[in-house]
Amino acid sequence: MKLLSGSLRVDELLDQLLEAGRITEKTHEQARTKSRQSDPYSVNILENMQLDDANSPGKSLTAAAIYEWLGDSLSMPYVHIDPLKVDVESIASIMSFEYAKRYHLLPLKQTDTTVQIATCEPMITGWEDTIEQVTRRKIEKVLAVPKDIERYGLEFYALNRSVSGAKGKNRSQGIGNFEQLVELGNLKSPDANDEHIINIVDWLFQYAFDQRASDIHIEPRRDYSHIRFRIDGILHTVYQLPIQVGQAVVSRLKILGRMNIAEKRKPLDGRVKTKTPDGQEIELRLSTLPTAFGEKLVMRIFDPEVLLKTFDQLGLLDEDLQHWQNMTSQPNGIILVTGPTGSGKTTTLYSTLKNLATTEVNVCTIEDPIEMVEPAFNQMQIQGNIDLSFSSGIKALMRQDPDIIMIGEIRDLETAQMAIQAALTGHLVLSTVHTNDAPSAVTRLLDLGVPGYLIKSTLLGVMAQRLVRTLCPHCKAEDTLEDKTWQQLVKPWSAKKPAKVFKPVGCLECRNTGFLGRSGVYESFEMSEALADLIYDGCDPQTLRKHAIKEGMLSLRLSGARKIAAGLTTAEEILRVTPDTR
Repeated sequence: MKLLSGSLRVDELLDQLLEAGRITEKTHEQARTKSRQSDPYSVNILENMQLDDANSPGKSLTAAAIYEWLGDSLSMPYVHIDPLKVDVESIASIMSFEYAKRYHLLPLKQTDTTVQIATCEPMITGWEDTIEQVTRRKIEKVLAVPKDIERYGLEFYALNRSVSGAKGKNRSQGIGNFEQLVELGNLKSPDANDEHIINIVDWLFQYAFDQRASDIHIEPRRDYSHIRFRIDGILHTVYQLPIQVGQAVVSRLKILGRMNIAEKRKPLDGRVKTKTPDGQEIELRLSTLPTAFGEKLVMRIFDPEVLLKTFDQLGLLDEDLQHWQNMTSQPNGIILVTGPTGSGKTTTLYSTLKNLATTEVNVCTIEDPIEMVEPAFNQMQIQGNIDLSFSSGIKALMRQDPDIIMIGEIRDLETAQMAIQAALTGHLVLSTVHTNDAPSAVTRLLDLGVPGYLIKSTLLGVMAQRLVRTLCPHCKAEDTLEDKTWQQLVKPWSAKKPAKVFKPVGCLECRNTGFLGRSGVYESFEMSEALADLIYDGCDPQTLRKHAIKEGMLSLRLSGARKIAAGLTTAEEILRVTPDTR
C-alpha cells in the first residue's frame, strides 16, 4: 500500500480501497464526485458517504471496517477501545493531553517494557522516538477510530486532571482508617463540594451507565480506593483513586443521597435519582459500610426499563410461566420467590405487580428499602429508627383496604405470621425468602416457627430463580458439549443432548466478553394436596423436592439446560450459578 506521510486523505483512501477491491469502480466515481464534508478525519467522511462494501453485500463501509482493512495492509493491528481495559491512571504520565491531541493519539496500557498507543493517523510519525525516550519503553502502535480516540481522550484526561486537582488540594491520609496516620500541620479533610470531586462523580455515573453496570463499588484500601463495576453479574476494576480522593467522592455521594455525611461509624442507606444524557431517569440505591480502611460504598443502579419487561424478556417460559400465572391469578394466598441476593427476585416481583396493578385493585408494598418508585403501587419503606418494621407495616397496610400486598422479605417469625394473617383474611401476598431452591422455602418457614397447618392453608406456590449471562447474538459460535457435562445438568432426568450448542467468542457489541445481558432460570411448583400432606414440623426438603418433581417441577439446572439447547447460554454458565440439588 502506498500512502503519503501525514494525515490520511479522502482521494488517496478511495484509490487504495478500489485497488484492494473493497469498492467498485462505480462507487469510486460516485464518491469522488460527492461534495467534501467538513470533517478533520478522512475516514469519518468516507463513513458518512455510506459507500457499499464489496466484501459485505448490502452493508456500507464503516470507519471500523476501513481501519481493519488499513491495519491489515500496514501490519498494524486495529483495536476497538474498551474503556474498562484502558490504564487510565497512567495515561498522563506517558504524554500530555495537548501532545496526544496534536498527534491524534491515546495511550491505552503499559507494561514494564512496552507502551500501547492508539492512533487514527498512522502516517503521522515523528512522535515515537520522543515517547520511547520519555517512557523508556518500546512503542506498540495500534489503530482505532477517531471518535473513540477523541471521546476517551477527553474523558480520561479530564478525569486525571480532576483526580490530580483534588489530590493536590488535600494531602491528608487515613481519615476513617483503623491505621490512622496523622500528618502534623495538615488538618484539612476532603471537600465533597470541590469542583474536581463533582467532576469525578459525574464521570463515575456516566461511565457506569455507558458500560451497562448494575452496581458501582467504591472500596477503600490502605493507599487507594478501588472502583469496580458489576456488569452482567461479573465485577470489573475500572479505576483506582488516591484514598483521600476516594473518601471525598464517597462524601459527595452521601450528600447527593441525603445521608448523614458526618456518620462514618455505622451503615447508612440513601437514594439518588439522576438523568442520562438522553434524558432517561435512573434511580440508584446507596449503601455504606464501615471497614478497616474507611467507608465502603455500593450503589445499585435500577434500570427503569425493568418495569416494562415482559415475562418472555425475563426468561420466564413454559411450565414455570404457567405455574406463575396460575399462582398470581388467585384472589388470596402467599406466593414466595426465593434465591440469593442479585438473582432477580425484585425484578420478577415488580414486573408481576406492574401487570396486576389495574385500576380495579389496590396494590401495596412494604420494602427495605424501596427499590424502584412506581406510581401504580402504594409503596412504604420500613424505618427501624421509629419502630416501623415489616410486621408493624403489614399491620398498618391491612387497614388500607389492600387487594395485593408485596413484602420485601420474610426474615423473622413475626413478619411471617403477619403475612399469613393477611393471606387468611383474603389478600394475595407476594414475598421473598433466601433459600437455595424452591422446596427449601417451605422448610425455611417451618424453621422460623410457622405451624405446618398454616403453611398448607395459605401457600400457593414457590419459585426459585437465578440469573445467567446470555450469549452475544452477534458473535456466538457453534461448540461441542461433552456427555459428562450434559449429565451434570439433566441428571436424574433423561433429556436428549441438543444437536447444536454455542460458545462465547467476543466482539465489539459485547466488549469482547462473548456475553450480552442476563436471563433468568427458574424452578417452581404449585401447592397440591399431595405436597401439603408432606408439610409438617421437621419434614425433609428432599422428600418435598422429589414429590414436586413428580408433579412437574423442573430443577434450576434443567431449566438452564433448556436455555443451552435454545442457544442462549453455555453449560459452564449454568453450572456456575445453579446449585447441585440432585
